[in-house]
Amino acid sequence: MRVSSQGVTVVALLADPDAPTEIAQRMARVLPARLAEKSDKGRRFDVRVVSEPFTAGTEDPPTLMRRILERKGAENWDIVVALTDLPLHSHGRKLVVDLDHEHGLALLSLPPLGGLRLQTRTRQAVEEAVLSLANPRATGAGDSRSGQPLGRFVSPLAPIHRAHVAEGETADLRYVVSGPRGYLRMLGGMVRANRPWRLVPGLSKALAAALATGAIATVNSTVWSLAGSLSVPRLVIAMVGSVALMIGWLIVDASLWHRPTEASPEERKRAALYNASTVVTVGIGVLVCYAGLLVINLLWALFILNDRVFASMTRTPLDATGYWTLSWFVASVATVGGALGSGLESDEAIRAAAFSKREQERRDALEDDEGE
Repeated sequence: MRVSSQGVTVVALLADPDAPTEIAQRMARVLPARLAEKSDKGRRFDVRVVSEPFTAGTEDPPTLMRRILERKGAENWDIVVALTDLPLHSHGRKLVVDLDHEHGLALLSLPPLGGLRLQTRTRQAVEEAVLSLANPRATGAGDSRSGQPLGRFVSPLAPIHRAHVAEGETADLRYVVSGPRGYLRMLGGMVRANRPWRLVPGLSKALAAALATGAIATVNSTVWSLAGSLSVPRLVIAMVGSVALMIGWLIVDASLWHRPTEASPEERKRAALYNASTVVTVGIGVLVCYAGLLVINLLWALFILNDRVFASMTRTPLDATGYWTLSWFVASVATVGGALGSGLESDEAIRAAAFSKREQERRDALEDDEGE
């Protein structure tokens, strides 16, 4: 591999916009020193971050590798590591990374790294990929596991392992995830990429409807009587039902459900994975919304309710249990109101709140293809 003058290896982190770019920018601050420490021969590294949507219009790894190669040819880069938060597949398997030692290229998909400690895992994967590409002769097929990229992630019990690379592909080394643990790690990474905590502030009209419903229900004497008469199992059923209604309404109303574009088993499995990530993403967002409504309703009840009026209407004292039961039931009622209020949101607003930027673009491209 070509090395720049003065013993400096130029490494470009080609990152999709949004989360991959943020991860690359944080990583670039520490990567040169860490690479220099782990590299031999006193090599120095110059790490540059380039943010651009290199995955636009395709999820095919060989096509993406060719794009990366063309992009590298237009710049003075020695190594290119491309980062995307799109889940990539190759021959029915969930791709972690493709490497091309001849041209100094790596394509890293972030979701298979999981939803926890993503920054650390990405940095470790990039470090090992760069060191492998910088020393291609040291990572041959017959070398030990410690000499291979992603070596610390690969073991008989780990979900990441090497996979076959078909003839004619740019890559010469590939890692994929498989099995139940690999599926769960991929699912966690996809949910993390969607950032479910952004769902609540992203649905302002639904949140306003939920808050208004909760405020009115808290001062309604009929709701007082209902809340006092409900047992804990019924309160749990009301909570589960309201959350499920909100999740289902958002998915159906905004057309978040992914339908297979082909009848092949591989495409059906991919669609199932996308839909599972959608349900989990929306579910986490709705649960956060429910918890917030519960706290707000409790504070509102403590401020506005009069224990003597409450006792005269319900013939039960307003104690700590009464406050909690009322706030719990009102949170379920308010969640249903929020589901109805979400109908005022545009499909674009709901998708922007539920999906990452690249996932939105992927779904928009699929809709355009179906429209044609």
